[in-house]
Amino acid sequence: MFGAALLGFAVAAWYGSAAGYVHAKAWVGQQLLRDAWEASGASGGGPVKPWPWADTHPIARLTVPAHGVDLLVLAGASGRTLAWGPGHVDGTSAPGARGTAVLTAHRDTHFAFLRALQPGDRIVVQTPSGPAREFHVDRTLVADHRVLRLPADDSARTLALVTCYPFDALDPGTPLRYAVIARAE
Repeated sequence: MFGAALLGFAVAAWYGSAAGYVHAKAWVGQQLLRDAWEASGASGGGPVKPWPWADTHPIARLTVPAHGVDLLVLAGASGRTLAWGPGHVDGTSAPGARGTAVLTAHRDTHFAFLRALQPGDRIVVQTPSGPAREFHVDRTLVADHRVLRLPADDSARTLALVTCYPFDALDPGTPLRYAVIARAE
């Protein structure tokens, strides 16, 4: 009986420390990215790597004042990039530009706050070389990633924040996506 309890405790400690590592890495990454963000402003908006071996750099700052969110968005959306912060999906409009900019992040770290967003909530996007753009949440939706359709109006400024769904799922392979669609005023 004691052996089973000890084994159960060891397994719980292992999974707890693994989850703690993911959250710690996400937090440390954002701190290093802040330094690179500040340096990119000092260099006139040119890309600055957050660490020497990085294959990405911060391209925008995403804030949601009502929810205390302040994140740096990275170029690209590979799994390696998303470990450090939200990523900008290649081939979509630049954050704050006309068209639809798609940003994605993990549901259990950087985009966990998406579940609390409501229509009308304010989102601010700042790029190193452009003015801050204010967006307001228009709607949220859940769809299978194979049929998810995001707005494609090139005349408007639209922001789509996308993450896996459901938020508290243990299975990382879910096909569902949660999307927040926000539009600039």
